[in-house]
Amino acid sequence: MWISDSWRDYELLDCSEGERLERWGKYILIRPDPQVIWKTEKKAPEWKRADARYIRSSKGGGTWETKGRVPERWHIKYKDLTFGVRMMGFKHTGIFPEQAVNWDRMTKIIKGAGREVKVLNLFAYTGCATVADAAAGASLCHVDASRGMVAEAKENARMSGLESAPIRYIVDDCLKFVEREIRRGHKYDGIIMDPPSYGRGPSGEVWHIEESIHELITKTSALLSDSALFFLVNSYTTGLSPMTIEYMLKLENAERGGHTESGELALPVKYSGGLLPCGASAWWLSSGAEEK
Repeated sequence: MWISDSWRDYELLDCSEGERLERWGKYILIRPDPQVIWKTEKKAPEWKRADARYIRSSKGGGTWETKGRVPERWHIKYKDLTFGVRMMGFKHTGIFPEQAVNWDRMTKIIKGAGREVKVLNLFAYTGCATVADAAAGASLCHVDASRGMVAEAKENARMSGLESAPIRYIVDDCLKFVEREIRRGHKYDGIIMDPPSYGRGPSGEVWHIEESIHELITKTSALLSDSALFFLVNSYTTGLSPMTIEYMLKLENAERGGHTESGELALPVKYSGGLLPCGASAWWLSSGAEEK
């Protein structure tokens, strides 16, 4: 299990009865979480003074209910990085705080390489991993099917002082982009992908993770350079275990050497002292990628 425990502007305060109680900077939000199947007494005082709560609709989706004035967007920091927070559709805020442990690991690998490192970030969302890797000195290709999310990523880079960093932003279907990159002969030293359980590309392409993830990993592995450092796959799909993703990475990269590993991501819960599982990650790492 990999734990993101270095945050200062974010806290998972408590969780019970299908909900998380979280502090995002100075604002307290309550969001649904299907992993929280236990029912415990809600002792944390923040439950009663939350600034906003996401209420699911029986017809799908949901709405945010706010108390007082919550800005449309506010900022939080992770170490030297700055990210925007927004109460978005489907309970999201634009940041997955459990991913910070992966940002730290990639940063260490990139800085330790002692050379130029090119990274491809697929399903790159609001670009937190892009910003972290760019701050470590990498050049990035950031790909997402949503034009709005790419705009958010550019703003996150700007807020972190990286508006001039070597980041190429692409609005495209990720599989189609990978196929074109193969034809172009382009290579990358690091690859990140965060594929959704279900989604649509900008031209209506349909994505089902169980049907498409192996093909995508296979094709994307062909983009790894001879001196590649890492390949990271994240998943929030219930029933798709970390070891399943790791197995696919191992199948496609066995000839490269190195090793694979996988596990759950987790956030510490302030009031209970426990850990909340928050998705899964699987890595392929080259030999010596983390030695420095």
